[in-house]
Amino acid sequence: MRRTCMMLTVTLAAVFAIGSVPVAAAAAEPLIDPAPEIAEMLDVVPGGILLDSHHAVWPELDMEMTVPRSSGVSARAVGACATGKICAFNAPFADGSALSFGTCGVHSIPSNFSVKSVANARSSGTAQARNGTTVLKTISAGTYQNTSGTVTNIRCTL
Repeated sequence: MRRTCMMLTVTLAAVFAIGSVPVAAAAAEPLIDPAPEIAEMLDVVPGGILLDSHHAVWPELDMEMTVPRSSGVSARAVGACATGKICAFNAPFADGSALSFGTCGVHSIPSNFSVKSVANARSSGTAQARNGTTVLKTISAGTYQNTSGTVTNIRCTL
């Protein structure tokens, strides 16, 4: 009887120990709830990595997206566009959610992102907001421009 009781105690202890491991492992992994705009872009453009609820990157495209937070502003070169980047915003006046690109070239804009302004936070060159090959706006270094029409890509010139 003692042996059976001892085996039952050991078995119950093992079951509780094994059952608690997934809970502890799950608690160690933080869950990030992305902003709706970030979640949608991650669905539309493959290869994205969620950094926090308001920031994702696509390393293969050298693209990142940020969504404004309700508080806290950091210094940037042109509005919310970081130094050395070209940014597309979904609101006028370099505001709202942003896609930013760190290399010079032709950068496609995902179809679910409506560009309302473009900032060129580089120290030289221009950026062109384009629909296909048609230039809609040319943005000088260190400035931004509001856009109209459908921007399908941004071309950077040296």
